[in-house]
Amino acid sequence: QVRDRLKQQVVEMKEKFPGFRPGLAILQVGNRDDSNLYINMKLKAAAEIGISANHIKLPNTATEADVLKCIASLNADPAVHGFIVQLPLDSDKPINTEKITNAVAPEKDVDGLSSINAGKLSRGDLGDCFIPCTPKGCMELIRQTGVQVTGKRAVVIGRSKIVGAPMHDLLLWNNATVTTCHSKTSTLAEEVGKADILVVAAGKAEMVKGEWIKPGAIVIDCGINHVPDSTKASGKRVVGDVAYNTAKEKASYITPVPGGVGPMTVAMLMQSTVESAQRFLEKFQPGKWAIQYNQLNLKMPVPSDIEISRACIPKPIEQVASEVGLFPDEVEPYGQTKAKVQLSALNRLKNQPDGKYVVVTGITPTPLGEGKSTTTVGLVQALGAHLHQNVFACVRQPSQGPTFGIKGGAAGGGYCQVVPMEEFNLHLTGDIHAITAANNLVAAAIDARMFHELTQSDQALYNRLVPSVSGVRKFSDIQIRRLQKLGINKTDPAALTKEEINAFVRLDIDPGTITWQRVLDTNDRFLRKITIGQSPTEKGFSRTAQFDITVSSEIMAVLALADGLDDMKKRFGRMVVASSKKGQPVTADDLGVTGALAVLMKDAIKPNLMQTLEGTPVFVHAGPFANIAHGNSSVLADKIALKLVGKEGFVVTEAGFGADIGMEKFFDIKCRYSGLRPHVVVLVATVRALKMHGGGPAVTAGVPLPKEYTEENLQLLANGCSNLNKQIQNARLFGVPVVVAVNAFKTDTKAELALVVQKAKEAGAFDAVECTHWAEGGKGALALARAVQRASQAPSNFRFLYNTELPIVDKIRLIAQQVYGARDIELLPEAQEKVAVYTKQGFGNLPICMAKTHLSLSHDPEQKGAPTGFVLPIRDIRASVGAGFLYPLVGTMSTMPGLPTRPCFYDIDLDPVSGGVNGLF
Repeated sequence: QVRDRLKQQVVEMKEKFPGFRPGLAILQVGNRDDSNLYINMKLKAAAEIGISANHIKLPNTATEADVLKCIASLNADPAVHGFIVQLPLDSDKPINTEKITNAVAPEKDVDGLSSINAGKLSRGDLGDCFIPCTPKGCMELIRQTGVQVTGKRAVVIGRSKIVGAPMHDLLLWNNATVTTCHSKTSTLAEEVGKADILVVAAGKAEMVKGEWIKPGAIVIDCGINHVPDSTKASGKRVVGDVAYNTAKEKASYITPVPGGVGPMTVAMLMQSTVESAQRFLEKFQPGKWAIQYNQLNLKMPVPSDIEISRACIPKPIEQVASEVGLFPDEVEPYGQTKAKVQLSALNRLKNQPDGKYVVVTGITPTPLGEGKSTTTVGLVQALGAHLHQNVFACVRQPSQGPTFGIKGGAAGGGYCQVVPMEEFNLHLTGDIHAITAANNLVAAAIDARMFHELTQSDQALYNRLVPSVSGVRKFSDIQIRRLQKLGINKTDPAALTKEEINAFVRLDIDPGTITWQRVLDTNDRFLRKITIGQSPTEKGFSRTAQFDITVSSEIMAVLALADGLDDMKKRFGRMVVASSKKGQPVTADDLGVTGALAVLMKDAIKPNLMQTLEGTPVFVHAGPFANIAHGNSSVLADKIALKLVGKEGFVVTEAGFGADIGMEKFFDIKCRYSGLRPHVVVLVATVRALKMHGGGPAVTAGVPLPKEYTEENLQLLANGCSNLNKQIQNARLFGVPVVVAVNAFKTDTKAELALVVQKAKEAGAFDAVECTHWAEGGKGALALARAVQRASQAPSNFRFLYNTELPIVDKIRLIAQQVYGARDIELLPEAQEKVAVYTKQGFGNLPICMAKTHLSLSHDPEQKGAPTGFVLPIRDIRASVGAGFLYPLVGTMSTMPGLPTRPCFYDIDLDPVSGGVNGLF
């Protein structure tokens, strides 16, 4: 009956949680025959019920340390919900059994032998512990009789930790009056005669006589003893601790030996394993969070960002991970406040529904920025800490270049920050450094390959590329791929003809077509144009090159768009670094560097887990440029977060720059590759930026704002709302509801804020609300959070702006006309040439990633508001084939920023007392 019930429960678990199976591990030391017999019984029962059972067998030479190490591994394995250590331990080495049993995690100790479970049982906490299987089975047998235990007199013979002692406790807490007898009990027969319920676990053959037993008593015999029997082939038979033949005449119920308690013990082990799996599912049920939020201590005036960050005591990152349903083996802590999350979490959760997907973007900003990051954090704090919704923020990792340059950090601001901000803004977990190393490996491979091809014959190159090792030549996997690309279907290096060797060894790179540059995560204007190869050892093979900032590398864009390690590796292989002199694209795979790139980036692909000031979870992952790349955090972070929050939860991500750039790329590039569909657009607007668009004077970083921005001016503001209207229309082009977040500054008047709300609604926003989250944290974004909740329930008809099958020029024109407001586009000669080249090379069907100024809807940063009728000039087009897009260049722009006269690093130092960072960001 028990096994049938458990089998049905396991079936129901699998139906509710596809792919899930209760897991049991049995750890054995040595090779005792009796242990092998018992283990086989347990494995058979587990298989029958549907439990995934794993038998781990250590040799009899195993030490105590070996056993403890194995137990630690099983404790940490989320697929193991219960495990037992098979006793006795058959080892040649001294092993402390008590230490071993207590090393088993109490929540997995389905044998109930650890001191913690024993203590809970003795205290009566029956619902919060595991009970040893034999007493549990005995109790189940007693219940099956239908006799009420309450008020009955029970006698337990034996006081072992495995049976006698826990049986006493179990009967006691089931309201029996219990007496425990043992080998020193002088009046054993007398005590047995008083028992309504008798449980015998003494280990002595037929010790309890039938005449001792009270008529009508329930007798549970736990003994297994061997006595001589000449009638048996083995010369012995199995008997219990009770003289069965005489006892059965007096007992109302009695268990036989064998076949009584033994099978029930195994059944109870299975039941405890299923119970443990149910507790595990209850605790780690996807979307069911038990999260502890941090209480903000708001101060006025609002302190500096670093002071606020320092005043916050973040939760240990392992706690954050556990709260959101991540398993311990899915989390790799980097210190106390940040961690990598394994991609295995996504595979585990693949059958779970996604939550609601929200993208935060903005109107065309001033050079100061309008608070998208701050609004993103404020919104998740409001949804999580105040409305108690499951919510994740997914944001980009900032570059150290701008951090030490003019921009400062990017962790948000005021009471809406990712913390600790210095960890967020500095090295984090080293992802950007990994990208630097990977990018520069490709750059080094390009120049080294050109040098070797220029200085060696075909045969010399071939001998070095496919060397003979112990007299055997063999192509590597990546070389096989190159041969296949060339149409050479051979795997024997000795079989290639001279012509095939020539094609194989010579990439024949045209130096003038090299698009791959070296990178550095520091603003250094003097590396914008350099000459490389000037050493005499390079034999005069010098060329002009440049350094870009690391986050502009295509490897960063690949990281952000990849949906797994395999996909990232394939994208690396497709990256085009140059063309051959015959006009053929040369890829990272051709250079033989793809596998090495994957190795360098194998940890960087794992999203980074952090938290906000109010304790809501944040993924910080990838930080591609928003001009020559798509300016959004990683697909993988969004996908994992959407699974973790559950169907009713929210994932809030941020798109770089204004809606015309970051949001358009979020939809047309990121969502196209990820397959994810957004529910809501949050459009951040400020009175300051709208006044600038209305004709206000220039806004310059580091210069006090003119009075037009600090005094009420409704007409100037109304004029500037043309930009707000256009960006709302841009969001609605994609069929997604728009909520406008009016990020309030202290100089804004009530009338100005009300006017922006009114204009936004008139322009077609689903809702528009005033936000004060910078000064109030999540509380100040409550109206925004409620509006987003309502908008997420509204009908959404998401669509892309264009079909990628369209010609390159048509796709560019659609973006220019429908999103920017241009009358037409003009392709300059270099751009026209690239259209022909990329179409011929087979890249014409890639999405478009426009690289233009973020300070205007047009190509001219001085044109504010919502200009129309202009012709958008396309001076060049470049390809990020691995990432998966073409990027037209609109005007000139640098991919290596410079340092200003007074960089941020003037104010950065170590605190002489705490050793922390002072004056940062």
